[in-house]
Amino acid sequence: MNTIMSALSIDRLIYTVPAILIAMTMHELAHGYVSYKLGDPTPKSDGRLSLNPLRHLDPLGTLCMLLFGFGWAKPVQVNPSYYDDPKAGMMWTAVAGPLMNFLMALLSLVIMAALLSVFGVYVILQNGIVSYLITLCFYTATLNVGLGVFNLIPIPPLDGSKVLAGVLPQDLYLKLMQWEPYIGMILLLVLYSGLLNAPLVGATNSIVEAMSNLVIHLFGLY
Repeated sequence: MNTIMSALSIDRLIYTVPAILIAMTMHELAHGYVSYKLGDPTPKSDGRLSLNPLRHLDPLGTLCMLLFGFGWAKPVQVNPSYYDDPKAGMMWTAVAGPLMNFLMALLSLVIMAALLSVFGVYVILQNGIVSYLITLCFYTATLNVGLGVFNLIPIPPLDGSKVLAGVLPQDLYLKLMQWEPYIGMILLLVLYSGLLNAPLVGATNSIVEAMSNLVIHLFGLY
């Protein structure tokens, strides 16, 4: 369980497409739900409190997920003026997406371990449906962690930049945000160049491995 896979491969699309839909939908739903619970009606009025993936997908971000295993969804519009503490509210709303991804990854590994525990490895090798579900769970876990890790990078327009806003002085953060369009373009170029692959894959693999070891220990799968 310690290798992140390239998502764009015809024989893998039956796993990566549903895994990406799950990861991106739950990521954006978490943003919207936390903002809504903090008093902001915007996500609900925009239809973003939905399990429908079509309400959340960003074409370019989805393509990056397919190509690189890292990407983004269509941002949920929020209005911090509804929060009692706008700065803290934005930070919690931003971090909710990556945290949801890590939770979904852990849940996927738990389901995977449960299937292994019930059916056993040898039965799974001969069972198409169970084998598919096992592999889907692994892809879902890996892509969720990849999405969570990528979005925690503390540069705009990623979620990590909004978490950073919660700890930076307001004037300094506003100066940083003036460069957001240019930083976003640079981020795309760096992502395309592959310079981020090693650190992102390394972080993703480490988290997936740690989660896998925890789940293996809990289920006694040695």
